[in-house]
Amino acid sequence: MPTIAIVGAGPGLGLSIARVFGEQGYEVALIARRQSSLDEMVAELGTAGVAAAGYRADILDRATLVRAFKEIAANHDPVEVLEFSPAPRGLEPGMVLAGPLEVSVANVQPHIDFYVHGAITATGQVLPDMLERGTGTLLFTTGPCSVAPMPTMGNVGIACAALRNWVLNLHDALAGKGVYAAHVPLSLDANDADPDTIAPHYWQIHSRGEGPEHLLTPETLRTGRDASDL
Repeated sequence: MPTIAIVGAGPGLGLSIARVFGEQGYEVALIARRQSSLDEMVAELGTAGVAAAGYRADILDRATLVRAFKEIAANHDPVEVLEFSPAPRGLEPGMVLAGPLEVSVANVQPHIDFYVHGAITATGQVLPDMLERGTGTLLFTTGPCSVAPMPTMGNVGIACAALRNWVLNLHDALAGKGVYAAHVPLSLDANDADPDTIAPHYWQIHSRGEGPEHLLTPETLRTGRDASDL
């Protein structure tokens, strides 16, 4: 049974993506910081007939992330899909928002550690095996500040744009190797950000395996077409 590993899984989008892939025959490995949240999501997926397990890790503590993937490798078939979509919840240490005039090394570094170093670490745990098998998908989710300037998120945008740059280069470097990498920026307001509406697009992106970037906007959700189709 193929496995999807969801890094930064939460009760919103992460859970919905898990449900969609589970319905397609995937076993789900959820990675998150709080064990109670993992237990609740695993139980909810179980009631829907989805095989799932939770693995506790703190993205800012890379050793715990590496350990979580070792546990996944011991308990599941190889990871066929990695979905990376962490979002800070509550007041993470040092993870403040800063506008362009307030950006400093101190308030950028935690976001670099969270988004960029977290993604690189997670990818490093599954990519070698994907390359050896010649199959796999790597999906990285960010907010709109990765592709469009948002002054209120001056420091976060630096980190998310760096992650985007790496993923686009990764997509090109993996061409012809059987492994697909793509960036999925979400550009949605509160009325459009329904996880159960968004999640099926991740299955479409994975199953098609085309294009380095798939901007999910309100128009995408209405038409079923993302920016790469337009």
